[in-house]
Amino acid sequence: MMDRRRAGRLIVPSGKPLADKAFFDRDQLDQLMLHADPWRVLRILSEFVEGFDALSSLGPAVTIFGSARVPDSDPLYQAAIATGRALAERGFAVITGGGPGIMEAANRGCKEAGGVSVGCNIELPHEQDMNDYVDLGVEFRYFFARKTMFVKYARGFIIFPGGFGTLDELFESLTLAQTGKIEHFPIILFGHTYWDGLIDWIEHEGLPRAYLSPEDLQLVKVTDSPEEAAEWAISSSPEPPGGPGSDHAQ
Repeated sequence: MMDRRRAGRLIVPSGKPLADKAFFDRDQLDQLMLHADPWRVLRILSEFVEGFDALSSLGPAVTIFGSARVPDSDPLYQAAIATGRALAERGFAVITGGGPGIMEAANRGCKEAGGVSVGCNIELPHEQDMNDYVDLGVEFRYFFARKTMFVKYARGFIIFPGGFGTLDELFESLTLAQTGKIEHFPIILFGHTYWDGLIDWIEHEGLPRAYLSPEDLQLVKVTDSPEEAAEWAISSSPEPPGGPGSDHAQ
């Protein structure tokens, strides 16, 4: 069955086995699957091509991550609306995972302020619909293809409280910045109450063991202000690891 485009969204047919799950399923690595894997590469390639095609003319954007489980009555939901609005007022599009919760709120704030609201949704066991505030939406089967879009088309990340998925996106972005794969890429954590414990743990457990360097912690900032988060995300230029005189800063 072919993918269908509707109302500016790439819609992937539902009811099929999860592509990511099938891709990593060791129990299915029989001779048939070994022959099928080279063909799977074409599907993966098409997903990258569709994402690049949809987002290539987007313009300046910031990606916002956060929990899909935050209700609209939560103060964090309102803060995400305000952050999306602040970015749109500064001429930036907002990219999210396209789902509910923090993602919906950020898309909503951007859209209501006249900005371009983007959602990169993912195929999940329990279907996650694209939220109603997405202007440009792309559905993905593979997490790794989706993650590429989050980084490639953004100039910074704002990360609200969330679960394993949010933490995965946080640490992947920090790893890319630490290793110089992305440079001068602001990473903003929203919510001192949620994130300060994590930062303290890294400082008291990771640094003494030399698992990371003090300058690595300069790659991230924490705030409780939507306006500050937006301003940092579009203008902050954290020094690459090693400081301005290092090889990474060349």
